[in-house]
Amino acid sequence: MPIGPPPYRDRCTTTLGRVSDDAVGTDAVSTSEDPSGSGEPALVAAIREGYAFDGPALHFGAGVVDDRAFPDAGVRIPLSMMNRHGLVAGATGTGKTKTLQLMAEQLIEQGVPVFLADIKGDLSGMASAGESNDKLLERSADVGLEWVPTAYPAEFFSLGGQGKGIPIRASVSQFGPILLAKVLGLNQTQESSLQLIFHYADGNGLWLDTLEDLRAVIQFLTSDVGKAELIGIGGISTATAGVILRELTAFAAQGADVFFGLPEFDSDDLIRQAADGRGQLSLLELPAVQDKPELFSTFLMWLLADLFASLPEEGDLDKPKLVFFFDEAHLLFNGASKDFLNAIQQTVRLIRSKGVGVFFVTQSPKDVPGDVLAQLGNRVQHALRAFTPDDQKALRAAVRTYPDTEYDLEELLTSLGIGEAVITVLSEKGAPTPVAWTRMRAPQSLMDPSSDSVLDAAVESSPLRAKYWEAVERESALEMLTEQEATRTAAEEQARLEEENARIREAAAAQAEKDRAAAEKQRAAAEKQAARQAKEDPGVVESVVQSSAFRSMLRSAGTVIGREITRSIFGNSRRR
Repeated sequence: MPIGPPPYRDRCTTTLGRVSDDAVGTDAVSTSEDPSGSGEPALVAAIREGYAFDGPALHFGAGVVDDRAFPDAGVRIPLSMMNRHGLVAGATGTGKTKTLQLMAEQLIEQGVPVFLADIKGDLSGMASAGESNDKLLERSADVGLEWVPTAYPAEFFSLGGQGKGIPIRASVSQFGPILLAKVLGLNQTQESSLQLIFHYADGNGLWLDTLEDLRAVIQFLTSDVGKAELIGIGGISTATAGVILRELTAFAAQGADVFFGLPEFDSDDLIRQAADGRGQLSLLELPAVQDKPELFSTFLMWLLADLFASLPEEGDLDKPKLVFFFDEAHLLFNGASKDFLNAIQQTVRLIRSKGVGVFFVTQSPKDVPGDVLAQLGNRVQHALRAFTPDDQKALRAAVRTYPDTEYDLEELLTSLGIGEAVITVLSEKGAPTPVAWTRMRAPQSLMDPSSDSVLDAAVESSPLRAKYWEAVERESALEMLTEQEATRTAAEEQARLEEENARIREAAAAQAEKDRAAAEKQRAAAEKQAARQAKEDPGVVESVVQSSAFRSMLRSAGTVIGREITRSIFGNSRRR
Protein backbone atom coordinates (compact mmCIF):
# COMPACT_ATOMS: atom_id res chain seq x y z
CA MET A 1 0.00 0.00 0.00
CA PRO A 2 1.60 3.31 -1.02
CA ILE A 3 2.05 5.73 1.79
CA GLY A 4 2.38 9.51 1.65
CA PRO A 5 0.88 12.74 2.87
CA PRO A 6 -2.91 12.36 3.04
CA PRO A 7 -4.59 14.40 0.32
CA TYR A 8 -7.71 14.80 2.45
CA ARG A 9 -8.03 15.38 6.20
CA ASP A 10 -10.80 12.81 6.56
CA ARG A 11 -8.69 9.93 5.31
CA CYS A 12 -7.61 7.67 8.19
CA THR A 13 -4.42 6.49 6.55
CA THR A 14 -0.80 6.40 7.55
CA THR A 15 1.75 8.70 5.97
CA LEU A 16 5.35 7.70 5.36
CA GLY A 17 5.50 5.56 8.43
CA ARG A 18 3.42 7.97 10.50
CA VAL A 19 -0.05 7.63 12.01
CA SER A 20 -2.23 10.25 10.36
CA ASP A 21 -3.49 13.17 12.39
CA ASP A 22 -7.04 11.91 11.91
CA ALA A 23 -6.41 8.30 12.79
CA VAL A 24 -8.89 7.11 15.36
CA GLY A 25 -8.03 4.91 18.31
CA THR A 26 -4.79 3.61 19.70
CA ASP A 27 -4.71 0.61 17.39
CA ALA A 28 -4.06 2.69 14.22
CA VAL A 29 -0.50 1.62 13.38
CA SER A 30 1.65 2.54 10.33
CA THR A 31 1.64 -0.09 7.64
CA SER A 32 5.34 0.59 7.18
CA GLU A 33 6.26 -0.32 10.77
CA ASP A 34 8.98 -2.93 11.11
CA PRO A 35 7.25 -6.28 11.74
CA SER A 36 10.22 -7.30 13.94
CA GLY A 37 8.77 -5.16 16.70
CA SER A 38 11.72 -2.77 16.94
CA GLY A 39 9.42 0.15 16.24
CA GLU A 40 11.59 1.27 13.32
CA PRO A 41 9.75 1.81 10.02
CA ALA A 42 10.38 -0.99 7.53
CA LEU A 43 11.47 1.58 4.95
CA VAL A 44 14.43 2.57 7.11
CA ALA A 45 15.70 -1.00 7.19
CA ALA A 46 15.19 -1.31 3.43
CA ILE A 47 17.18 1.88 2.80
CA ARG A 48 19.96 0.85 5.19
CA GLU A 49 20.31 -2.52 3.50
CA GLY A 50 19.84 -1.25 -0.07
CA TYR A 51 22.57 1.39 0.22
CA ALA A 52 25.12 -0.65 2.21
CA PHE A 53 27.92 -0.79 -0.37
CA ASP A 54 31.35 -2.32 0.21
CA GLY A 55 33.41 -0.11 -2.09
CA PRO A 56 33.98 3.66 -2.21
CA ALA A 57 30.82 5.71 -2.50
CA LEU A 58 29.43 9.24 -2.49
CA HIS A 59 27.14 10.19 0.40
CA PHE A 60 23.96 12.07 -0.45
CA GLY A 61 22.56 12.22 3.06
CA ALA A 62 20.19 10.31 5.31
CA GLY A 63 17.03 8.40 4.50
CA VAL A 64 13.80 10.03 5.68
CA VAL A 65 10.54 8.50 6.87
CA ASP A 66 7.73 10.44 8.50
CA ASP A 67 9.74 13.63 7.97
CA ARG A 68 12.46 12.26 10.24
CA ALA A 69 16.02 11.65 9.04
CA PHE A 70 17.72 8.40 10.06
CA PRO A 71 21.51 8.99 10.06
CA ASP A 72 22.28 5.27 10.17
CA ALA A 73 20.28 4.78 6.96
CA GLY A 74 22.68 6.64 4.71
CA VAL A 75 21.82 7.13 1.05
CA ARG A 76 24.86 6.72 -1.16
CA ILE A 77 25.96 5.96 -4.71
CA PRO A 78 28.85 3.59 -5.53
CA LEU A 79 31.82 5.39 -7.08
CA SER A 80 32.07 2.65 -9.69
CA MET A 81 28.51 3.40 -10.86
CA MET A 82 29.13 7.10 -11.50
CA ASN A 83 29.85 6.36 -15.16
CA ARG A 84 26.37 4.82 -15.59
CA HIS A 85 25.01 8.34 -16.02
CA GLY A 86 22.25 10.03 -14.11
CA LEU A 87 19.60 12.70 -13.84
CA VAL A 88 19.36 15.50 -11.30
CA ALA A 89 15.94 17.13 -11.66
CA GLY A 90 13.71 19.49 -9.77
CA ALA A 91 11.92 22.79 -9.94
CA THR A 92 13.83 26.06 -9.59
CA GLY A 93 14.99 26.69 -6.03
CA THR A 94 14.71 23.12 -4.77
CA GLY A 95 18.45 22.52 -4.34
CA LYS A 96 19.74 21.06 -7.63
CA THR A 97 22.84 23.27 -7.65
CA LYS A 98 23.82 22.25 -4.11
CA THR A 99 23.38 18.61 -5.08
CA LEU A 100 25.83 19.10 -7.95
CA GLN A 101 28.21 20.79 -5.54
CA LEU A 102 28.20 18.04 -2.92
CA MET A 103 28.57 15.32 -5.57
CA ALA A 104 31.45 17.16 -7.24
CA GLU A 105 33.23 17.67 -3.91
CA GLN A 106 33.23 13.97 -3.08
CA LEU A 107 34.33 12.95 -6.58
CA ILE A 108 37.26 15.37 -6.36
CA GLU A 109 38.26 14.04 -2.94
CA GLN A 110 38.41 10.54 -4.43
CA GLY A 111 40.64 11.62 -7.31
CA VAL A 112 37.99 11.92 -10.03
CA PRO A 113 38.13 15.00 -12.30
CA VAL A 114 34.83 16.87 -12.62
CA PHE A 115 33.43 19.23 -15.23
CA LEU A 116 30.68 21.67 -14.23
CA ALA A 117 28.95 24.42 -16.18
CA ASP A 118 28.44 27.36 -13.82
CA ILE A 119 25.53 29.22 -15.36
CA LYS A 120 24.68 31.55 -12.46
CA GLY A 121 28.19 31.85 -11.04
CA ASP A 122 27.26 30.10 -7.77
CA LEU A 123 29.51 27.09 -8.26
CA SER A 124 32.66 29.22 -8.32
CA GLY A 125 32.35 29.02 -4.52
CA MET A 126 33.87 25.54 -4.72
CA ALA A 127 37.28 27.20 -4.91
CA SER A 128 36.70 28.67 -1.43
CA ALA A 129 36.10 26.99 1.91
CA GLY A 130 32.52 27.02 3.19
CA GLU A 131 31.30 29.24 6.00
CA SER A 132 29.61 27.71 9.01
CA ASN A 133 26.22 28.77 10.33
CA ASP A 134 23.62 27.33 12.68
CA LYS A 135 21.38 26.06 9.93
CA LEU A 136 24.25 24.25 8.22
CA LEU A 137 25.45 22.63 11.44
CA GLU A 138 21.89 21.58 12.25
CA ARG A 139 21.58 19.91 8.85
CA SER A 140 24.90 18.10 9.31
CA ALA A 141 23.86 16.78 12.72
CA ASP A 142 20.48 15.75 11.31
CA VAL A 143 22.02 13.55 8.61
CA GLY A 144 24.90 12.35 10.81
CA LEU A 145 27.73 13.48 8.52
CA GLU A 146 30.66 15.60 9.65
CA TRP A 147 31.01 19.00 8.01
CA VAL A 148 34.54 20.39 7.43
CA PRO A 149 34.99 23.65 5.49
CA THR A 150 37.04 22.79 2.41
CA ALA A 151 38.25 24.55 -0.75
CA TYR A 152 38.76 22.49 -3.91
CA PRO A 153 41.32 22.82 -6.75
CA ALA A 154 39.44 24.64 -9.48
CA GLU A 155 40.24 25.64 -13.04
CA PHE A 156 38.05 28.39 -14.49
CA PHE A 157 37.13 28.50 -18.18
CA SER A 158 34.97 30.76 -20.31
CA LEU A 159 33.53 30.45 -23.80
CA GLY A 160 35.83 32.34 -26.13
CA GLY A 161 37.17 34.49 -23.32
CA GLN A 162 33.75 35.97 -22.51
CA GLY A 163 34.52 36.17 -18.81
CA LYS A 164 37.39 35.76 -16.40
CA GLY A 165 38.26 32.18 -17.27
CA ILE A 166 40.70 30.63 -19.71
CA PRO A 167 39.14 30.77 -23.20
CA ILE A 168 37.60 27.62 -24.63
CA ARG A 169 37.47 27.84 -28.40
CA ALA A 170 36.55 25.43 -31.15
CA SER A 171 37.00 25.73 -34.87
CA VAL A 172 33.81 25.63 -36.90
CA SER A 173 35.15 22.46 -38.58
CA GLN A 174 35.67 20.82 -35.19
CA PHE A 175 32.24 21.93 -33.99
CA GLY A 176 30.62 20.26 -36.98
CA PRO A 177 27.45 20.80 -39.03
CA ILE A 178 24.98 18.91 -36.81
CA LEU A 179 25.73 20.89 -33.67
CA LEU A 180 25.94 24.14 -35.62
CA ALA A 181 22.58 23.47 -37.26
CA LYS A 182 21.09 22.95 -33.80
CA VAL A 183 22.40 26.22 -32.42
CA LEU A 184 21.34 28.10 -35.58
CA GLY A 185 17.84 26.64 -35.43
CA LEU A 186 17.96 25.19 -38.96
CA ASN A 187 15.38 22.75 -40.28
CA GLN A 188 16.33 19.35 -41.70
CA THR A 189 16.65 20.60 -45.29
CA GLN A 190 18.91 23.45 -44.23
CA GLU A 191 20.90 21.11 -41.99
CA SER A 192 21.49 18.75 -44.94
CA SER A 193 22.73 21.67 -47.04
CA LEU A 194 25.05 22.71 -44.23
CA GLN A 195 26.46 19.18 -44.07
CA LEU A 196 27.11 19.36 -47.83
CA ILE A 197 28.98 22.64 -47.37
CA PHE A 198 31.17 21.12 -44.64
CA HIS A 199 31.80 18.08 -46.86
CA TYR A 200 32.99 20.33 -49.67
CA ALA A 201 35.23 22.36 -47.36
CA ASP A 202 36.80 19.24 -45.85
CA GLY A 203 37.39 17.68 -49.25
CA ASN A 204 39.09 20.77 -50.60
CA GLY A 205 41.29 21.59 -47.65
CA LEU A 206 39.39 24.74 -46.71
CA TRP A 207 39.84 25.17 -42.97
CA LEU A 208 36.68 26.44 -41.30
CA ASP A 209 38.17 28.13 -38.26
CA THR A 210 35.69 30.96 -37.82
CA LEU A 211 32.16 31.89 -38.83
CA GLU A 212 33.69 34.19 -41.45
CA ASP A 213 35.37 31.18 -43.03
CA LEU A 214 32.05 29.35 -43.27
CA ARG A 215 30.32 32.41 -44.66
CA ALA A 216 33.02 32.74 -47.32
CA VAL A 217 32.57 29.12 -48.44
CA ILE A 218 28.79 29.50 -48.69
CA GLN A 219 29.12 32.68 -50.73
CA PHE A 220 31.62 30.97 -53.02
CA LEU A 221 29.43 27.91 -53.59
CA THR A 222 26.47 30.10 -54.53
CA SER A 223 28.51 32.27 -56.90
CA ASP A 224 28.64 31.73 -60.67
CA VAL A 225 32.10 30.22 -60.31
CA GLY A 226 31.35 27.99 -57.30
CA LYS A 227 28.03 26.48 -58.38
CA ALA A 228 29.81 24.05 -60.67
CA GLU A 229 31.79 22.65 -57.72
CA LEU A 230 28.74 20.91 -56.26
CA ILE A 231 27.29 19.47 -59.46
CA GLY A 232 28.67 16.00 -58.76
CA ILE A 233 27.42 15.76 -55.17
CA GLY A 234 24.30 17.90 -55.24
CA GLY A 235 23.78 21.58 -54.74
CA ILE A 236 22.25 24.14 -52.44
CA SER A 237 19.50 26.53 -53.37
CA THR A 238 20.01 30.26 -53.18
CA ALA A 239 17.12 30.50 -50.71
CA THR A 240 18.62 27.92 -48.36
CA ALA A 241 22.03 29.55 -48.55
CA GLY A 242 20.40 32.88 -47.78
CA VAL A 243 18.73 31.49 -44.65
CA ILE A 244 21.99 30.00 -43.39
CA LEU A 245 23.89 33.23 -44.06
CA ARG A 246 21.26 35.29 -42.23
CA GLU A 247 21.37 32.97 -39.22
CA LEU A 248 25.16 33.08 -39.18
CA THR A 249 25.07 36.88 -39.24
CA ALA A 250 22.58 37.01 -36.37
CA PHE A 251 24.61 34.43 -34.46
CA ALA A 252 27.80 36.44 -34.86
CA ALA A 253 25.99 39.64 -33.86
CA GLN A 254 25.18 38.01 -30.50
CA GLY A 255 28.91 37.73 -29.84
CA ALA A 256 29.13 34.07 -30.77
CA ASP A 257 31.91 34.65 -33.27
CA VAL A 258 34.44 34.85 -30.43
CA PHE A 259 33.72 31.23 -29.49
CA PHE A 260 35.05 29.96 -32.80
CA GLY A 261 38.70 30.04 -33.69
CA LEU A 262 42.12 28.83 -32.63
CA PRO A 263 43.70 27.40 -30.59
CA GLU A 264 41.16 24.59 -30.39
CA PHE A 265 40.48 23.35 -26.89
CA ASP A 266 41.71 19.84 -26.19
CA SER A 267 39.05 18.09 -24.09
CA ASP A 268 41.74 15.81 -22.65
CA ASP A 269 42.79 18.80 -20.55
CA LEU A 270 39.65 18.22 -18.48
CA ILE A 271 41.00 14.88 -17.28
CA ARG A 272 43.68 15.87 -14.79
CA GLN A 273 44.59 15.53 -11.15
CA ALA A 274 45.65 18.39 -8.93
CA ALA A 275 49.10 18.45 -7.37
CA ASP A 276 47.75 16.94 -4.13
CA GLY A 277 46.21 13.95 -5.95
CA ARG A 278 42.64 15.19 -5.80
CA GLY A 279 40.63 15.38 -9.00
CA GLN A 280 40.77 18.64 -10.92
CA LEU A 281 37.56 20.66 -10.99
CA SER A 282 36.91 22.38 -14.33
CA LEU A 283 34.33 25.14 -14.06
CA LEU A 284 32.96 26.69 -17.23
CA GLU A 285 31.86 30.15 -16.17
CA LEU A 286 28.76 31.15 -18.16
CA PRO A 287 27.19 34.25 -16.56
CA ALA A 288 28.40 36.39 -19.48
CA VAL A 289 26.46 34.24 -21.95
CA GLN A 290 23.51 33.08 -19.90
CA ASP A 291 21.21 35.02 -22.23
CA LYS A 292 22.34 32.65 -25.04
CA PRO A 293 21.19 29.33 -23.55
CA GLU A 294 21.11 27.33 -26.77
CA LEU A 295 24.67 28.33 -27.51
CA PHE A 296 26.19 27.14 -24.26
CA SER A 297 24.07 23.97 -24.09
CA THR A 298 25.18 23.04 -27.61
CA PHE A 299 28.76 23.95 -26.74
CA LEU A 300 28.60 21.56 -23.78
CA MET A 301 27.43 18.83 -26.13
CA TRP A 302 30.41 19.57 -28.36
CA LEU A 303 32.77 19.08 -25.41
CA LEU A 304 31.11 15.76 -24.62
CA ALA A 305 31.25 14.64 -28.26
CA ASP A 306 34.92 15.63 -28.45
CA LEU A 307 35.66 13.55 -25.37
CA PHE A 308 33.85 10.63 -26.94
CA ALA A 309 35.92 10.93 -30.10
CA SER A 310 39.28 11.23 -28.35
CA LEU A 311 39.15 8.76 -25.44
CA PRO A 312 40.04 5.06 -25.76
CA GLU A 313 37.77 2.23 -24.72
CA GLU A 314 38.24 1.38 -21.02
CA GLY A 315 35.46 -1.03 -20.05
CA ASP A 316 34.27 -1.09 -16.45
CA LEU A 317 36.52 0.92 -14.14
CA ASP A 318 36.67 1.13 -10.35
CA LYS A 319 36.03 4.84 -10.69
CA PRO A 320 35.28 7.08 -13.67
CA LYS A 321 37.96 9.05 -15.49
CA LEU A 322 35.69 12.11 -15.57
CA VAL A 323 32.18 13.03 -14.48
CA PHE A 324 30.47 15.60 -16.69
CA PHE A 325 27.50 17.55 -15.29
CA PHE A 326 25.26 18.87 -18.07
CA ASP A 327 23.25 21.75 -16.58
CA GLU A 328 20.09 23.21 -18.20
CA ALA A 329 19.84 20.02 -20.25
CA HIS A 330 16.35 20.83 -21.52
CA LEU A 331 17.87 23.54 -23.71
CA LEU A 332 19.88 20.89 -25.51
CA PHE A 333 16.82 18.93 -26.61
CA ASN A 334 14.41 21.77 -27.44
CA GLY A 335 13.75 21.78 -31.19
CA ALA A 336 16.49 19.21 -31.82
CA SER A 337 16.54 17.42 -35.17
CA LYS A 338 16.39 13.65 -35.45
CA ASP A 339 20.08 13.50 -36.42
CA PHE A 340 21.00 15.60 -33.40
CA LEU A 341 19.02 13.42 -30.98
CA ASN A 342 20.55 10.30 -32.49
CA ALA A 343 24.02 11.77 -31.98
CA ILE A 344 23.27 12.52 -28.32
CA GLN A 345 21.82 9.08 -27.73
CA GLN A 346 24.82 7.37 -29.29
CA THR A 347 27.28 9.51 -27.34
CA VAL A 348 25.57 8.86 -24.00
CA ARG A 349 25.23 5.15 -24.68
CA LEU A 350 28.85 4.58 -25.69
CA ILE A 351 30.84 7.09 -23.66
CA ARG A 352 30.28 5.03 -20.49
CA SER A 353 32.74 2.44 -21.78
CA LYS A 354 35.32 5.21 -22.10
CA GLY A 355 35.14 5.95 -18.39
CA VAL A 356 33.03 9.12 -18.53
CA GLY A 357 29.88 9.61 -16.49
CA VAL A 358 27.26 12.15 -17.59
CA PHE A 359 24.64 13.68 -15.32
CA PHE A 360 21.90 15.71 -16.99
CA VAL A 361 20.52 18.50 -14.83
CA THR A 362 17.09 19.90 -15.64
CA GLN A 363 13.73 20.80 -14.11
CA SER A 364 11.70 17.74 -15.08
CA PRO A 365 12.43 14.24 -16.38
CA LYS A 366 10.12 14.99 -19.30
CA ASP A 367 12.73 17.46 -20.56
CA VAL A 368 14.93 14.51 -21.55
CA PRO A 369 13.91 12.28 -24.50
CA GLY A 370 12.87 8.78 -23.53
CA ASP A 371 15.73 7.06 -25.38
CA VAL A 372 18.26 9.15 -23.44
CA LEU A 373 16.36 8.94 -20.13
CA ALA A 374 16.38 5.15 -20.35
CA GLN A 375 20.18 5.21 -20.13
CA LEU A 376 20.29 7.26 -16.92
CA GLY A 377 20.50 4.67 -14.16
CA ASN A 378 20.99 7.13 -11.27
CA ARG A 379 18.16 9.48 -10.32
CA VAL A 380 18.13 12.41 -7.89
CA GLN A 381 14.70 14.03 -8.01
CA HIS A 382 14.03 17.22 -6.09
CA ALA A 383 10.54 18.66 -5.72
CA LEU A 384 8.33 18.97 -8.78
CA ARG A 385 5.55 21.44 -9.34
CA ALA A 386 2.12 20.26 -10.50
CA PHE A 387 0.11 23.43 -10.97
CA THR A 388 -1.22 22.70 -14.47
CA PRO A 389 -2.72 19.63 -16.15
CA ASP A 390 0.48 19.22 -18.17
CA ASP A 391 2.53 19.36 -14.96
CA GLN A 392 0.31 16.71 -13.37
CA LYS A 393 0.66 14.49 -16.41
CA ALA A 394 4.44 14.89 -16.28
CA LEU A 395 4.40 14.08 -12.56
CA ARG A 396 2.53 10.84 -13.11
CA ALA A 397 4.90 9.92 -15.93
CA ALA A 398 7.90 10.56 -13.67
CA VAL A 399 6.45 8.39 -10.90
CA ARG A 400 6.06 5.45 -13.29
CA THR A 401 9.82 5.48 -13.97
CA TYR A 402 10.68 4.62 -10.34
CA PRO A 403 10.91 1.12 -8.84
CA ASP A 404 7.98 0.00 -6.68
CA THR A 405 7.97 1.69 -3.31
CA GLU A 406 5.78 2.25 -0.27
CA TYR A 407 6.15 6.00 -0.71
CA ASP A 408 3.24 7.78 -2.30
CA LEU A 409 5.48 9.41 -4.87
CA GLU A 410 2.85 11.64 -6.45
CA GLU A 411 2.28 13.27 -3.09
CA LEU A 412 5.88 13.15 -1.95
CA LEU A 413 7.42 14.70 -5.07
CA THR A 414 5.23 17.78 -4.73
CA SER A 415 5.89 18.23 -1.02
CA LEU A 416 9.67 17.76 -0.68
CA GLY A 417 11.48 20.49 1.22
CA ILE A 418 14.47 22.45 -0.07
CA GLY A 419 17.53 20.24 0.06
CA GLU A 420 15.51 17.03 -0.03
CA ALA A 421 15.24 14.57 -2.89
CA VAL A 422 13.86 11.21 -3.90
CA ILE A 423 16.79 9.02 -4.92
CA THR A 424 17.37 5.69 -6.56
CA VAL A 425 20.73 4.64 -8.01
CA LEU A 426 22.44 1.53 -9.31
CA SER A 427 24.02 -0.75 -6.73
CA GLU A 428 27.49 -2.20 -7.15
CA LYS A 429 25.81 -5.13 -8.94
CA GLY A 430 23.99 -2.79 -11.31
CA ALA A 431 20.53 -3.30 -9.77
CA PRO A 432 18.30 -0.35 -8.78
CA THR A 433 18.39 0.55 -5.10
CA PRO A 434 15.21 1.16 -3.07
CA VAL A 435 13.58 4.53 -3.55
CA ALA A 436 14.76 6.77 -0.71
CA TRP A 437 13.37 10.08 0.45
CA THR A 438 16.68 11.77 1.32
CA ARG A 439 17.69 14.76 3.36
CA MET A 440 20.80 15.94 1.55
CA ARG A 441 24.06 16.78 3.27
CA ALA A 442 25.47 20.31 2.97
CA PRO A 443 28.40 21.11 0.65
CA GLN A 444 31.70 21.83 2.42
CA SER A 445 32.77 24.56 0.03
CA LEU A 446 31.30 28.03 -0.15
CA MET A 447 27.65 28.05 -1.24
CA ASP A 448 28.03 31.53 -2.75
CA PRO A 449 30.28 32.79 -5.56
CA SER A 450 33.99 33.07 -4.84
CA SER A 451 35.52 36.53 -4.82
CA ASP A 452 37.05 37.98 -7.97
CA SER A 453 40.49 37.75 -6.39
CA VAL A 454 40.11 33.95 -6.04
CA LEU A 455 39.11 33.60 -9.69
CA ASP A 456 41.90 35.90 -10.88
CA ALA A 457 44.51 34.00 -8.88
CA ALA A 458 43.31 30.65 -10.23
CA VAL A 459 43.46 31.88 -13.83
CA GLU A 460 46.89 33.50 -13.43
CA SER A 461 48.39 30.33 -11.94
CA SER A 462 46.79 27.93 -14.41
CA PRO A 463 49.22 25.82 -16.47
CA LEU A 464 46.72 26.07 -19.35
CA ARG A 465 46.88 29.85 -19.60
CA ALA A 466 49.89 29.86 -21.90
CA LYS A 467 48.25 27.28 -24.15
CA TYR A 468 44.87 28.90 -24.70
CA TRP A 469 44.89 32.54 -23.65
CA GLU A 470 45.91 34.20 -26.93
CA ALA A 471 43.85 33.69 -30.08
CA VAL A 472 45.74 32.37 -33.13
CA GLU A 473 45.16 33.22 -36.79
CA ARG A 474 46.12 31.05 -39.74
CA GLU A 475 45.38 30.94 -43.46
CA SER A 476 41.92 29.38 -43.43
CA ALA A 477 38.99 29.24 -45.87
CA LEU A 478 38.42 33.00 -46.01
CA GLU A 479 42.04 33.80 -46.83
CA MET A 480 42.35 30.83 -49.17
CA LEU A 481 39.22 31.72 -51.13
CA THR A 482 40.23 35.39 -51.19
CA GLU A 483 43.62 34.42 -52.58
CA GLN A 484 42.02 32.10 -55.13
CA GLU A 485 39.66 34.89 -56.16
CA ALA A 486 42.58 37.30 -56.51
CA THR A 487 44.49 34.74 -58.59
CA ARG A 488 41.42 34.04 -60.69
CA THR A 489 40.79 37.77 -61.17
CA ALA A 490 44.43 38.38 -62.15
CA ALA A 491 44.29 35.48 -64.61
CA GLU A 492 41.04 36.78 -66.08
CA GLU A 493 42.55 40.27 -66.40
CA GLN A 494 45.67 38.84 -68.06
CA ALA A 495 43.48 36.83 -70.45
CA ARG A 496 41.44 39.95 -71.19
CA LEU A 497 44.57 41.98 -71.90
CA GLU A 498 45.98 39.26 -74.14
CA GLU A 499 42.68 39.05 -76.00
CA GLU A 500 42.61 42.83 -76.37
CA ASN A 501 46.20 42.86 -77.62
CA ALA A 502 45.37 40.08 -80.06
CA ARG A 503 42.43 42.11 -81.36
CA ILE A 504 44.70 45.16 -81.71
CA ARG A 505 47.30 43.10 -83.56
CA GLU A 506 44.65 41.63 -85.83
CA ALA A 507 43.21 45.09 -86.50
CA ALA A 508 46.71 46.47 -87.21
CA ALA A 509 47.47 43.59 -89.54
CA ALA A 510 44.14 44.06 -91.31
CA GLN A 511 44.80 47.80 -91.65
CA ALA A 512 48.30 47.15 -92.91
CA GLU A 513 46.94 44.73 -95.50
CA LYS A 514 44.32 47.29 -96.47
CA ASP A 515 46.98 49.99 -96.76
CA ARG A 516 49.20 47.68 -98.80
CA ALA A 517 46.36 46.86 -101.16
CA ALA A 518 45.52 50.53 -101.54
CA ALA A 519 49.15 51.39 -102.16
CA GLU A 520 49.45 48.62 -104.71
CA LYS A 521 46.39 49.97 -106.44
CA GLN A 522 47.84 53.46 -106.46
CA ARG A 523 51.15 52.14 -107.79
CA ALA A 524 49.44 50.33 -110.58
CA ALA A 525 47.41 53.44 -111.43
CA ALA A 526 50.54 55.62 -111.32
CA GLU A 527 52.44 53.24 -113.57
CA LYS A 528 49.59 53.15 -115.99
CA GLN A 529 49.28 56.96 -116.05
CA ALA A 530 53.02 57.44 -116.35
CA ALA A 531 53.25 54.95 -119.14
CA ARG A 532 50.42 56.62 -121.00
CA GLN A 533 51.94 60.10 -120.61
CA ALA A 534 55.39 58.86 -121.54
CA LYS A 535 54.00 57.40 -124.66
CA GLU A 536 52.32 60.62 -125.57
CA ASP A 537 55.16 62.93 -124.49
CA PRO A 538 58.43 61.44 -123.25
CA GLY A 539 59.49 64.74 -121.78
CA VAL A 540 56.60 64.90 -119.44
CA VAL A 541 58.01 62.23 -117.15
CA GLU A 542 60.42 64.55 -115.42
CA SER A 543 57.73 67.17 -114.86
CA VAL A 544 55.37 64.53 -113.51
CA VAL A 545 57.98 63.25 -111.10
CA GLN A 546 58.72 66.74 -109.91
CA SER A 547 55.08 67.69 -109.52
CA SER A 548 53.55 68.01 -106.02
CA ALA A 549 50.73 65.65 -106.92
CA PHE A 550 53.23 62.97 -107.86
CA ARG A 551 55.24 63.45 -104.70
CA SER A 552 52.03 63.21 -102.63
CA MET A 553 51.15 60.02 -104.39
CA LEU A 554 54.55 58.61 -103.54
CA ARG A 555 54.12 59.48 -99.89
CA SER A 556 50.72 57.80 -99.86
CA ALA A 557 52.06 54.73 -101.58
CA GLY A 558 55.01 54.47 -99.24
CA THR A 559 58.69 54.82 -99.70
CA VAL A 560 59.40 51.35 -101.00
CA ILE A 561 56.51 51.34 -103.45
CA GLY A 562 57.44 54.90 -104.44
CA ARG A 563 60.96 53.82 -105.28
CA GLU A 564 59.61 50.97 -107.32
CA ILE A 565 57.30 53.35 -109.20
CA THR A 566 60.19 55.74 -109.83
CA ARG A 567 62.53 52.96 -111.01
CA SER A 568 59.77 51.66 -113.22
CA ILE A 569 59.10 55.06 -114.74
CA PHE A 570 62.75 55.98 -115.20
CA GLY A 571 63.61 52.52 -116.32
CA ASN A 572 60.97 52.72 -118.99
CA SER A 573 62.14 56.23 -119.93
CA ARG A 574 65.76 55.17 -120.19
CA ARG A 575 64.84 52.16 -122.24
CA ARG A 576 63.12 54.49 -124.61
